Amino acid sequence: MEPLNTPNLLVRTHESPSTLARLQQAIVLGALAAASLWLWAMGPRSAVWAVAGVVFVFLGYAAVLAIEMVAAAVVNRGDASTRAQVSQWIAAWWQEVRVAPQVFGWRQPFCWRHMPDTVAASDTSRPAVVLIHGFVCNRGFWLPWMRRLRELQVPYVSVNLEPIFGSIDEYVPLVDAAVNRATALTGRAPTLICHSMGGLAARAWLASAADASARIDKVITIGSPHRGTWLARFSHLNNGRQMRHDGDWQQALLARELLLHPQRNTGRFVCWYSNTDNIVFPASTATLPGADNRLVPGAAHVALAFHPRVMNESLAMVASAPSSPSERTVS
Repeated sequence: MEPLNTPNLLVRTHESPSTLARLQQAIVLGALAAASLWLWAMGPRSAVWAVAGVVFVFLGYAAVLAIEMVAAAVVNRGDASTRAQVSQWIAAWWQEVRVAPQVFGWRQPFCWRHMPDTVAASDTSRPAVVLIHGFVCNRGFWLPWMRRLRELQVPYVSVNLEPIFGSIDEYVPLVDAAVNRATALTGRAPTLICHSMGGLAARAWLASAADASARIDKVITIGSPHRGTWLARFSHLNNGRQMRHDGDWQQALLARELLLHPQRNTGRFVCWYSNTDNIVFPASTATLPGADNRLVPGAAHVALAFHPRVMNESLAMVASAPSSPSERTVS
């Protein structure tokens, strides 16, 4: 655990449990045990097979990522977004091969309690940030962002979206509570920063009450399947089915948004997307009509959240919020 000595910010250990952390701990430790057992059993017989088995255990996911990249490349041929070149797809695959173990094998299972949420801020001149992760993730996903926010002296709160495979609508109370906590820190409407499914959770919250939009400054989404994703057709999980491309839940969410706000508040959205996203595709499904849609060519789905441009420009928006015309103060 990092020492909690950041000036001007008081922080606390995140109290919300994470079932996902325990699940991913079991997967990582199970993989280590399987690799060790395989080496013990096959090492004396065949060094080649022993090494091959270990490579399969720890790098088999790279083949899955390659299949996702090929599927996305094929589907994106019919999309209006800028066509990615083969070299960009290869670079995106390599990005994801490197970042996936850091997120799913270390930060989320073992470090998710690190960088606790802000509990009090002496500088209330700038709004706080609410961090909302995506599918099969927890607050540990945001550790690099939390580090940067601390450096900028920007208060933040985070969520663990559980049940892991529940309905996205079940996350609305969690988002609402996080917005309340963030608002209480500074008295100002916070900015929501969301990755992947987190953007849909934010939209579901905005569509849950007429006054929700007045309680936030802006929403920054990163690789969020605003119109679903082609890949979700293979999911039989509750929230997975809800992310099917132009599916029933997507249409119902749009109807709720239009009922409350004819303009859907999309002018308050900044949507980061990539033409080599291996999870959310076709690429344009991560955009919203009327939003500030920003293309990052050649970035993979998880890697997109940590792309220097995405982080730097998003944090600049947060840091400049007090002087922005869109500044909102909550009484």
